[in-house]
Amino acid sequence: MLNRKSAPIIHEVHHLVLPRPELVRLDNGIPVYVLDYPGQEIVKVEAVFRAGRPEEEKRLAARTTARLLREGTAQKSGAEIAEHLDFYGASMSVPTNLDTSSFILFSVKKYAHEVIPTFAEMLQSPAFPEDELENFRRTSIQELLVELEKGETVAYRKVTELIFGENHPYGYNSVPEDYNAIQRSDLQYFYNKWYTPSNCLLFASGRIDDGVLKLLNEHLGSRKTEPVPARTMLKLESDFGSQKPSTVRFPLAGSLQTAIKIGRRLFERNHPDFNGMLVLNTVLGGYFGSRLMTNIREKKGFTYNIYSTVDAYLHDGCMYIATEVSPEKSATAVRAIFKEMKKLCEQPLPEEELSMVRNYILGMMLNGLDGPINSSDMVRNQIVENQSPEKFEALVQTVRGISAETLQHLAQQYLQPKDFWVVTVD
Repeated sequence: MLNRKSAPIIHEVHHLVLPRPELVRLDNGIPVYVLDYPGQEIVKVEAVFRAGRPEEEKRLAARTTARLLREGTAQKSGAEIAEHLDFYGASMSVPTNLDTSSFILFSVKKYAHEVIPTFAEMLQSPAFPEDELENFRRTSIQELLVELEKGETVAYRKVTELIFGENHPYGYNSVPEDYNAIQRSDLQYFYNKWYTPSNCLLFASGRIDDGVLKLLNEHLGSRKTEPVPARTMLKLESDFGSQKPSTVRFPLAGSLQTAIKIGRRLFERNHPDFNGMLVLNTVLGGYFGSRLMTNIREKKGFTYNIYSTVDAYLHDGCMYIATEVSPEKSATAVRAIFKEMKKLCEQPLPEEELSMVRNYILGMMLNGLDGPINSSDMVRNQIVENQSPEKFEALVQTVRGISAETLQHLAQQYLQPKDFWVVTVD
């Protein structure tokens, strides 16, 4: 009989292996990364185009094109597409990403032949209806105005702008004028340039048999491929590179709390210190038992929530700490945050704490490999971000073997106050 008075035994995570997808190609060369799970009766198909902010020539072109792709084709209206997918128990989502445009279809296996053609039609013959574009402008502006009343949103926009620069693809912030300026012709131009078979990656997981692959080839493999346009990376250079990080305050009428964002520029995933920084960030503020959560939330009671994160994009990255506190505690909270960073620079991590962090990260990675849906997300991320399976294995080895001394060295290198912008909004 289960003894509920005793905690369950904690087992180490020993076996972490990223699934190796089978690579097949459609007739027009589109690569399809297949994870076949014969025991499942679901099908997940994701189309990824490298068509994000770095490819824009006009602000919001990437996001608007992706959002309006499902709002109508030459044959069907957006409502008809939604109704058709719903009838067969399928769903489609368009997740937000700065570097890519992605479209995810979920379906039960037996109706794949009904929904994959519609999915392909949406990807290959969007109409970008003018009325849907106008509705997108109106609702997006309204949502933006609501978000700009929140200190947390304003602080995030300001810190990323300061880190990367206000004209950088990762740093610019949308304003109502940007939505009003986007035109149907901008979407058609962006689509024709970047939504080509040569710029597409397909990921198929679940019950992916020959019949599903035949459907994909029939409906997505016949479109003529065009060479991917040359990308210019010049605009990815920060236009704020000469500015020295400092403390910046922005007033926000009606704000009851002070939103704090403390951030710096970092690097993308292929940097040699990236894996170690993932571990260090977890120690600092990446999970519920972190230094920031334990000392600033639980011991000092300054806030309900505080965290740090490392955001890695395809061409760059940043790190930031975020929280909201009462205005009279904001200066004290900022000092307390830097104090926790200083401790990591001066004192090696105790083995017990490091062991807990290792187990937490490995457990999250294990959860990410659980089942066809999660596994396909992991595989997709590795491939889109130009990561090999060996890079995943290297991350696992870093988590398991990184020393307290190495983490201290990384803290001394990357957690210096002089490198961080401090943004407060109240």
